[in-house]
Amino acid sequence: MFDLARIATTLSTWWWLLLCLSFLFYIGLDGADLGAGVFALFAKDEQERAAIMASMAGVWDANETWLVVAGGVIFGAFPLVYGSTFNYLLIPLAFALWGIISRAIAFEFHGHATRSKKSWGLAFALGSLLAPFGAGVALGATLQGFPMQHGIALEGVAAAHASAFDAIPHFSGGPFSFLSPFSIWTGIGAVIAGGLAGGLYLCARFDHEDPIYKRAVKWTNLFSLLALGAIVITLIWSYAIFPWVSAKWTGPYWWVWLIWILFILFFAYKSMMAHSSRQDFAALLWGEGVVALMWFAMWATMFPYIVPETWTIAQAANPTDSIAVFTLFMTGFFPIMVGYNAYQIWVFRGRTTKMATYSGH
Repeated sequence: MFDLARIATTLSTWWWLLLCLSFLFYIGLDGADLGAGVFALFAKDEQERAAIMASMAGVWDANETWLVVAGGVIFGAFPLVYGSTFNYLLIPLAFALWGIISRAIAFEFHGHATRSKKSWGLAFALGSLLAPFGAGVALGATLQGFPMQHGIALEGVAAAHASAFDAIPHFSGGPFSFLSPFSIWTGIGAVIAGGLAGGLYLCARFDHEDPIYKRAVKWTNLFSLLALGAIVITLIWSYAIFPWVSAKWTGPYWWVWLIWILFILFFAYKSMMAHSSRQDFAALLWGEGVVALMWFAMWATMFPYIVPETWTIAQAANPTDSIAVFTLFMTGFFPIMVGYNAYQIWVFRGRTTKMATYSGH
């Protein structure tokens, strides 16, 4: 006989891990594009902005696909989270999506525009700023937990079925429940992280003698310090306001978290040293390693919750038969996506210059 409870636990945990990886791939890959777009907001001329856009022409759309994948995982594996997310986080997610959409539209129109080229370039840069800020606000609000309550009032429901309806959670907050000093801070922190990733990306993408490279080096030096400060503030703030964080970090396995922090600091140090010695691709990889370590630490801290203090992984997951079918048909897309991204990065791995923009930009 099959142990359905164990199967359900295994499959829901599997999709929780894949959701973690989907968001990580999006943050790591498209985060660099978004950060480069923020850098483009301060471009000296339209040709410089065009060169930045051209440098990501071969990969930006594939990078954004991971956000679609993450949304599909939430919808297919954790429908309760999906449904309440667009109540609680409608406004910050709308701003993030507007930013992503404006980037995509501006990217295409910029290459064909004449008199409006500058306007489309600014739309690209502003969208690159808006997207990480909205996503960061949504992340901070999620860490605070969703305002939910059980029990719904339905006319005509028999008393015998009332207990079943009492178990149905529903969103109990308002349109601005997501707003808090912490969520605004995580939005700012996301912009800082994106700015650092974008600077490292541009340093790895442009020739050492190119003016964009020289400006990106100074930009990266500044954002490295801002990012370290943001990490410290976020860790202290999280420990102070979230009981589930302090309980995990000061629990019996406190030494694991201490070692993890030392790894993060080591990766950050290696990235800064590689950047200072102009080993730009290595600096980018070490920087992405910092992102990965911090992301895994956040998910490990949340475990067994998928939304802190709201739903555990098991509570939010689809029924066993539904999630089993979802697993059968959708898991295979992940290695295909990873292979596609890896191939694109390999093809477009060479350096470029401000003047080496293709005719479309």
